[in-house]
Amino acid sequence: ADALNKSGNVDAAIEVLQTLNRNFPELPQSFATLGDTLRRIERNQEANDAYHKALALIPENSPALWLIYYNRAITYHQMDQWPEAEADFRKALSFQPDQPQVLNYLGYSLVERAEKLDEALDMIERAVTAQPDNGAIVDSLDWVYFQLGRYEDAVEPMELAATLEPVDPILLDHLGDVYWAVGREIEATFQWNRALSFDPEE
Repeated sequence: ADALNKSGNVDAAIEVLQTLNRNFPELPQSFATLGDTLRRIERNQEANDAYHKALALIPENSPALWLIYYNRAITYHQMDQWPEAEADFRKALSFQPDQPQVLNYLGYSLVERAEKLDEALDMIERAVTAQPDNGAIVDSLDWVYFQLGRYEDAVEPMELAATLEPVDPILLDHLGDVYWAVGREIEATFQWNRALSFDPEE
């Protein structure tokens, strides 16, 4: 299945994993791998079901528990089931309290929902401390500053994020927003045009 995935034959990989799960229904990792494969092609409900089965089988002391909860949380989030997503993100953090990807995803989601912004800021600051060269995580930090109205504080991390991810249209869009908020309107317009030049999704 892994080889098929890497060669781009995703449908065949899914078929192999489904066969594996039918023949060996006691293996949590194969259900988790099926969930990962389905999630990547946005078949989120099916991925969520696979993660449920993996979690029902996996030992309570397994080091993989946090990752399965995290991935299932992503599927809930993509299906607009936020209470379930937040619960799974927090469950993942109960196993790995300082995991930067989980901290960033949950923190950024809270910012986007304008909920628990102080907690979201703390989470994202911890994620940045763990991965200071990750442009997406640094972008989350400046964006929470932006949402809190701390526009001047947002400028430096936003510029750093755009340096780390120079062709990411979302980051460039955010940089334009930050520049506009602090009165740097010509630079804001330039960054928005740069963002559009990379053909972002609508």
